[in-house]
Amino acid sequence: TNSFNLIDGVDGLAGSLGLFSSAAFGIYFILAGQLMFAVIGFALVGSLSAFLIYNFSPAKIFMGDTGSLLIGLANSIMVIKFINLAGSSASSVFYLPSAPAIGFSILIVPLFDTLRVFALRILDSRSPFSPDQIHIHHFLLDLGFSHRKITVTCLIVSVFFIGISYALKSLGTTLLLAILLLFAMLLIGVVYYFRSKKYKPGKTFTDMKRHQKTNRIYAFETNSSKAE
Repeated sequence: TNSFNLIDGVDGLAGSLGLFSSAAFGIYFILAGQLMFAVIGFALVGSLSAFLIYNFSPAKIFMGDTGSLLIGLANSIMVIKFINLAGSSASSVFYLPSAPAIGFSILIVPLFDTLRVFALRILDSRSPFSPDQIHIHHFLLDLGFSHRKITVTCLIVSVFFIGISYALKSLGTTLLLAILLLFAMLLIGVVYYFRSKKYKPGKTFTDMKRHQKTNRIYAFETNSSKAE
């Protein structure tokens, strides 16, 4: 649920990813005869389509925390139902081997970004909810991507991962998840490498606090010298 809130950092990104995932789940549910869940998916698609007219870069309106959390909540419900339904019976025409991995691939951009950012913050001995600029959209902004290019790139990546997960669905959930995470880490590694070559790596929260403390000490010493 919170992953869509955390990915909402540039114009149109959270809305576009939410529309994409809701459409994917909605199509599956309508084919599987799950009308109630299909309505949830397509209702979100319709509302986000209208919203993105004004939220796509350059944005005129923004969804805020309530909007992004609502998208995350709806997708949380749909992905749980998708996993239960798609992985329930081998005799069903809509049965999908490795359904949990396929569900993860549909939401991989916000989910993997959240897992990665939380892990880095915890390794830096701070709260996983503390602010910083290490999300994937921050890295792409550092590379000179516009808001539109970031949104389109993330959507293409989502399609790529869904294609991989569907093509390799017979491998089993554990192995397929491992492959998806490996591909995701390789992609973020490439982005981080080129970002580091073009820009200095972003400061951690600890570095920023140390820098602020140094500036306060310097300002105090400067003012003291002037007073003398």
